[in-house]
Amino acid sequence: MRCRALSVLTTFSAAFLCGFATPLASRWDGMKVKHAWDTVPHNWDSLGHPSNQTTIDLHLALKSHREDALGEELYRVSDPEHSKYGAHLSKEQVAEVVAPHPDTLEIVSSWLGHYHIPSSSISMTLGGNWLRVVGVSVSQANRILGASYQLYQHVETNDTVLRTISYSLPEVLHGHIQTIVPTTYFSSPLTEAMRPRIQPSTGVEGKAGSVLSSRDEDGITPSYLRWLYRTSGYAPKATDRNALGIAGYGGQSPSPEDLALFMNEFRTDGEDATFTVTQINSGGYDPGNPGIEANLDIQYAEAMAYPTRHIYYSTACTPGSPTDDPYLCWLRYMIAQNDVDIPRTISTSYGGYEQIMPLEYAVSVCTLFGQLGLRGVSVLFSSGDWGVGDGDCLFQDSSGKVSVQFIPVFPATCPWVTSVGGTTGHDPEVAASISGGGFSIYFPRQPYQANAVSTFLQNFGDKHSGLYNPEGRGFPDVSSQAINFFFVLGGQLEFVSGTSGATPLAANAQTVAGIISLLNDYLMSKGSTPLGFLNPWLYGTGLPGLNDITSGSNPGCNTDGFPAVTGWDPVSGRSTLLNWRK
Repeated sequence: MRCRALSVLTTFSAAFLCGFATPLASRWDGMKVKHAWDTVPHNWDSLGHPSNQTTIDLHLALKSHREDALGEELYRVSDPEHSKYGAHLSKEQVAEVVAPHPDTLEIVSSWLGHYHIPSSSISMTLGGNWLRVVGVSVSQANRILGASYQLYQHVETNDTVLRTISYSLPEVLHGHIQTIVPTTYFSSPLTEAMRPRIQPSTGVEGKAGSVLSSRDEDGITPSYLRWLYRTSGYAPKATDRNALGIAGYGGQSPSPEDLALFMNEFRTDGEDATFTVTQINSGGYDPGNPGIEANLDIQYAEAMAYPTRHIYYSTACTPGSPTDDPYLCWLRYMIAQNDVDIPRTISTSYGGYEQIMPLEYAVSVCTLFGQLGLRGVSVLFSSGDWGVGDGDCLFQDSSGKVSVQFIPVFPATCPWVTSVGGTTGHDPEVAASISGGGFSIYFPRQPYQANAVSTFLQNFGDKHSGLYNPEGRGFPDVSSQAINFFFVLGGQLEFVSGTSGATPLAANAQTVAGIISLLNDYLMSKGSTPLGFLNPWLYGTGLPGLNDITSGSNPGCNTDGFPAVTGWDPVSGRSTLLNWRK
C-alpha cells in the first residue's frame, strides 16, 4: 500500500495511519548497528540502569529528500556574487528545502506503528525533517533500538546523562534515518575545550571601579577593542529590528548588577543597558549566583553593541534533564520561532571535541545551524582554547588502535557556522597560542574556502602529516582578541582569557560578530537584508575589511601546532575584521 500527502505538514499524519496497514513485520527483524563505541567514552562512569518508570524522548533525524539542497540554497543566498544574494528564506520555505521524502515518512511511521507507538506521541520538529517521539519507556527504547540505556556520570563535571554505547536499526531504515538522539553522544557543551581561564586581576583589588577605562598593560577593556577594530564611530540605528542572541548552557546566569558595574566602569553612556532572559526547557535564571561565561558574554556584548537588544538563552538540558540533548534543546526552540523573532547575530562560546561525537549526529546538528543561516542569521562559535589540542591527544579508533590526533572542536568545525579564533597584542596583532584551529575530521572542505586552505596546505608541506585531516573543513574563519579580559563577577573585577571572550565580542561591536552585528544594523537601517551566513562573503568580497595576522602559532598535542601566515591559516583564519565598513 502506498500513501501520499500534499505537504510536509500533513504527510506524517497520513503516513502514520498508512503505516499500520503494512503487515511486513519481518522487515523490522534485520537489525544493523547504526553507531557504537567499543567502550564507555573517556571520563564517563556508568551508574547502572535507570528505574522502570524512566521515560525518554527520542529525536529522529530523517534524511532530506534532496541531500544537497540546504548547502545549495545557502550558497545562493550567502554568496555576494549570486543573483539571489540576501534573499533569505522563511521558516516555511526552509522546511520545504530539508523535507524528507514521503516514502521516508511512510516507512518510519510503519516501523513505529509496529512497536505500538501512538500517533499522539509523535510530532514534526526542528524545521521539518526531525520526528520527536515523547514518553517512550527506556525498556521500550531498548527493544526498538537494540540498545542498553544506562545512566552515566562525568567524572569531572558530575553531569549525568541517559545514554547507550550502541544502538541499531532495521537495515531498511538506514537509508531513511540519519541519527537518533539521545543515543551514543555523551558529552555536554561545556567541556574542557571551552572552559574560560579565570586569573587573578594583577594590580587590581576590591570592587569594580579601581581601573581606568582604557587598555591596562595587563588586560583588555571595551574601549581598547573599539579603538583597535575601529568601530567606536558607529551608533546602532535599527535597534527596533536588530538583536543579538547569546546561547547559554550549564545553568549559568548573567547578573544585571554586575553588568551595571561593568558598564559604569567601561561605557558610561550605557549605564542603563539591560538584557532579556529566555529560559529554554525551564533553563533557570539565578542572577544572584552569576557564571563566569554568562557574565563575560553579556558584559562585552552590551559594552560593544549598546543599545542593541540582547537576549540571553538559558538552556538547561544538561545536567538537569539527563535524557535531553543540549544542542537540540536550544535549536528546537530557535527554529520554531517566527522569522522576526530570531536575532540576526547569535554567539555561542561552548563546544566539544569532534572525535567524541558520532559522525551522523554532528552532521545532523550542523544542518540545523545551516537552517538558521538560510533564514538570515549569522551564527558564530568559538574555535576552542587549547590550540590544536589539550594534553597528549591520544585517540582510540573503533578498532582499538591508539594514535595521536589533533582535536578539532564542534560546532566550530560545522561548515555552516563562522568559527572565531583568538589573537593578542597590537602593532602587530598576533595569533594567540590558545587559539583553537585545524581541520575537521568529519566535514569536507567547502568551496568558499577551497583556494585559501589549499594555498596554506601547499606551503605548509607534510609537517604533522597523519595528525590531521588535510581534506577537512579548515577552521577558524576569523579571529579577535582573546587574552586577559577585564570583567565583573560578584561585584569584583576579574581577568579571563580564552576564545570564549572572542566570540561574545564577535557578536557585538568589536570583534567578528560584533562587527557583523553592526553591519547588520547598518544594512537593516538602510532597508537591506542582514548578512546571514557569513563565510562565502568573508572568503570573497569581505577581503578588503580584513587585517591579516601573520605571526604566532597554536601549539598543542606536544607539537608546535600550526603557524599564522599570510592569508588563511588554522590559527587566525582569514584574520581579524579591521576596516569593517569596506
